[in-house]
Amino acid sequence: MTNLPNNASALTHANLNDLKIRIDPRELLANTLEKIEGAYAYASIRAYRADFNTFIQFCEDCNEESLPALPLSIANFIIKLSNDKRSSAGIRRAICGISTIHKLNRMDDPTKDPDVTIEMRRMHRKLGRSAKQAGSINLNTLDQMLLATDDSIRGLRDKALLLVAYDTLCRRSELVSLQVKDVKITIKNGVESTSILLRKSKTDQDSMGKWLRLSERAHLALIAWMKELPAGQEKLITGMSRSGDISPDLGGGQVNRIYKRIARAAGLDESVIKGISGHSMRVGAAQDLLSSGASMPIMMQRGRWSKSDTVMRYVEHI
Repeated sequence: MTNLPNNASALTHANLNDLKIRIDPRELLANTLEKIEGAYAYASIRAYRADFNTFIQFCEDCNEESLPALPLSIANFIIKLSNDKRSSAGIRRAICGISTIHKLNRMDDPTKDPDVTIEMRRMHRKLGRSAKQAGSINLNTLDQMLLATDDSIRGLRDKALLLVAYDTLCRRSELVSLQVKDVKITIKNGVESTSILLRKSKTDQDSMGKWLRLSERAHLALIAWMKELPAGQEKLITGMSRSGDISPDLGGGQVNRIYKRIARAAGLDESVIKGISGHSMRVGAAQDLLSSGASMPIMMQRGRWSKSDTVMRYVEHI
C-alpha cells in the first residue's frame, strides 16, 4: 500500500485519487467496506463486496483499471453480465455498487457517463426490467403447511416461524433478528395477546422500532415454542441440529429451506415448492390483505413499505 507523505492532509482530492490508483483495488475495496460497516446494512455490504470483486476480476482480465474505472469498462461489463444471463435486477445492483464504491472514495462516478447509460438501456430492452417474484404462501397454503408440522421441538419451532412470519410480514432478515426480550405479553379482559418489537428493518435503518401484533394462534404457537428455549437465549427464532438441539440463532438463508421442507412434507406440488423463497410468506400475506379489502395505506403500514409501486408488485399475480 502506498505510504502517504507527511503533508498528506494538504493533498487535494485529485492528488489523493492519483495515489489510490496505485493501491491494489481489492485492498481499497476491503478498506472501504470496513469503513462503512455499521452505517450500511450487512446485505448491502455483502452485495458490494461480491459484485465489485467480480468487476475487479473482469477489469484485470481486460488489463484495465477498476478503481477508478473507465466508463467503457463498465459498459463492457454490462454486456458481459447480460450475456452471462444475469438478471436485469442483478445488473442494476452491480452497477449501483460500482457507483457507490467510487463515490465513497471521492472519485468521479463513471456510471453516469452516456456510454454506460446507453448500455443500460440496451440491457433493459434485451432483458426487461421486471424482477422475478417469489411464490406466494397465502392463508390456504399456510394452513396446509401447518398441518404438516407436529408437536416435536422442531415442529413447535416451525409453527412459530410460519405464523409469526405471516402475521408480521417480516422479511427473512427481520425474522431472524427478532429477540426473546422484545416479546411483550399483555392481558386484557382475561385474554392474553402478544406483540413483538421489530428493532430495525429495511425501511427503518435508524432503528426507530415498530411493535408488531400477533393473532391468537400465532400467540399460542409462539408461547409453546418459547417454553422450549434455553435460559439466556437471545434470538427468538433459532436454528436446530438434525438431532433436535437448539442452536443460538438462524441464518436468513435457512428460512426458505425450512419453508420448502415443510411444503414438501405437506404434499404441495413441486412447481409450487420451486417458487417458494424466504419472501413467500410476505407475498402471500400481502395478497390476502388485498383480498380482504385492506386499503393501500393499511397495506403499506402492515408491510412497512415506503412505496406503493412496491406493494403492487407483490399483489400483481393475485
